Amino acid sequence: MAPIRTKRYWGTQRVARVLQVTPATVAAWIDQGHLKGHRTPTGRRRVASADLAEFLRAHGMAVPAELAASHARAVVVVVEDDPGYLKALVRTIEHEAPEVDVLQATTGVDGLLEIGRVSPDLVVLDYALPDLNAVQVVQRLVDTSKRLTAPVLIVTGGMPAKAENDLRRLGVQAIVNKVDGMGVVIEAMRRALESSRKVA
Repeated sequence: MAPIRTKRYWGTQRVARVLQVTPATVAAWIDQGHLKGHRTPTGRRRVASADLAEFLRAHGMAVPAELAASHARAVVVVVEDDPGYLKALVRTIEHEAPEVDVLQATTGVDGLLEIGRVSPDLVVLDYALPDLNAVQVVQRLVDTSKRLTAPVLIVTGGMPAKAENDLRRLGVQAIVNKVDGMGVVIEAMRRALESSRKVA
């Protein structure tokens, strides 16, 4: 059982309690750019704990202990409909990268819901899912400023060239082929997590 991870993203209700304003005020501040935040694929607003702590310090307010906590574990959402491959990939990640918490989904919609719920550090996404393909999922992960709200690693058994071009255009940096083996997937995952930390 993985250790409990410090919640790194806060919803408007929790932010409102800390700031002693209404959730509607928090939402307005996020939308107007006063408070750094983003919208999830399901339309909910989220504020990173580091950004909230910075906002509190900038306005001379106390930072709660749970916000001041040290670095949280990275969270990866794996969206894959092949049960055998999903099981093998999750087992490999848990063995090769024990510092990462892994959550699973087997359809595009479930994946989007999970991504909206936890705001992961990385999404590992199969191209062909039963309900949506990777392009359709990624389109829903692009925020109003046309930026991906989470880095995405595509793991595929093959896809059309147009789909690859579309994914690159949407901001996907990493695409790996399943036939290249689990080691390649893990290495690409580590690189994506590393680059997202530098950006954060």
